[in-house]
Amino acid sequence: MTRYLNTTGNSTLGIAICDRCSTKRALHELASDPNAPGLKVCRDPSEGCIDKYDPYRLPARAPDPTQLPFYRPDTPLEAVPVIDWLRPDD
Repeated sequence: MTRYLNTTGNSTLGIAICDRCSTKRALHELASDPNAPGLKVCRDPSEGCIDKYDPYRLPARAPDPTQLPFYRPDTPLEAVPVIDWLRPDD
């Protein structure tokens, strides 16, 4: 079914198709998808085509530049022999 879009009065006369719902829209009604910028989807959130930005796709946070006010150098621990009183009496 064809749909006539009246583009008079718009800044562009372009017509495009939404990559998610495949509806014909005026070009100013479409926006780049936040998670996949190559997709042009409906700008209106009630349409359900545009996704919320996924925070897990962001780069990892840089660690905080904190340093302890004092620290102990790593020293190897010595093995302690088993104490006789821990063994049961024979």
